[in-house]
Amino acid sequence: MNPEESQTPETINKWLEKIEVQPPTDEILEKPSADLELEAEASGELVTSLTTETTALESADSLYTQPAQKVIQLQHRSADLKAEITQLEITYETLQKQVSVTQIALSQVVQESLSQLEQRKQTLQISVEQLERRQERIRNEMRTTFAGTSQDIAIRVQGFKDYLTGSLQDLASAAEQMQLVQPVREREKPPQGEAKPVKEQLEAPQLGQQQFQDTTKKIRRLLDQYRNQPDYYGPPWQLRRTFEPIHAEKLSNWLFTLGGRGALRTMGSRLQNILIASSAVSILHQLYGDRVRTLILANTPERLGEWRRGLQDCLGIGRPDFGPDRGVVLFEAPTALAQKAERLVTANQMPFIIIDDSEEQISLALLQFPLWLAFAPDPKTMKDRNFDDDF
Repeated sequence: MNPEESQTPETINKWLEKIEVQPPTDEILEKPSADLELEAEASGELVTSLTTETTALESADSLYTQPAQKVIQLQHRSADLKAEITQLEITYETLQKQVSVTQIALSQVVQESLSQLEQRKQTLQISVEQLERRQERIRNEMRTTFAGTSQDIAIRVQGFKDYLTGSLQDLASAAEQMQLVQPVREREKPPQGEAKPVKEQLEAPQLGQQQFQDTTKKIRRLLDQYRNQPDYYGPPWQLRRTFEPIHAEKLSNWLFTLGGRGALRTMGSRLQNILIASSAVSILHQLYGDRVRTLILANTPERLGEWRRGLQDCLGIGRPDFGPDRGVVLFEAPTALAQKAERLVTANQMPFIIIDDSEEQISLALLQFPLWLAFAPDPKTMKDRNFDDDF
């Protein structure tokens, strides 16, 4: 760098002012023109050099001004960046809060969904268990129904076998007693005193109204026990169900008023009829033990199945108690029932005949036995049934 360039602008300006302020003197005026020309040339050179130096100084000044502007621009840029950073930090915090809220909400949704899925899982497990139990019950019912159908067929076959056996025995005994050539003899009148014991022998198994009245106290005690103190886990052939006053009234009417031989108005439900019949069977077993044989008459296998299940439920008996030589026998035809009852009377047993309300007519052959209970259908029901049959 030149020494002239190192001079500051202030020094140059002061020097120029001194030159301009100096007044003209007489000595200058007295100088020759040649000197003036030399001075003019020197002044021109000086002005030229000064102009050059001024231009250089201006360029140097511009060099000093540009970095300052850049610094100012950088400061503004830094301030803008700081503002942007602050704004980004605020946005980051806001996003963090939103993310936290979203995570909390998402965790709640996941928890609720898990709880709902758990509930559905438990519900499905319960449904599966119910379906499995239902499947097992259906399988058992299928086995039981098949076994029950087989047993019913066996009972019918055995009943027919007993009927054929009894008929053949009667036929054989009649053939043995038959005389092809009857000897001629005078007709003898049987004495009147001998006919009476035969009549008494035939009527011995029958139970009349007076015999029931002789055991009134015991029967009423049993009725009170069934009504007030039911034993749901008692021994077989004892009533195990709740006995209402209306049931006790109907059974008392059948025992004491009808003497064990008569019809009662149906209760409107076969289960209610079975309950009354079961109480009668229970009382008869308490009075006469195993001599009582219950014979059920209904016109369809379905109704007989209801009677079988109802008696099992009310009396606590099982399938072994049903059969031609057991405590309860089921019949669809009154003729076969009457024949079985005759053989029971011959064997000194007590047939107890129960007739379902589906039987619109009672065979007269059944009325000869000492114990029978028929459930009379409701006249309105019979009227509606006949009306349906007409159409």
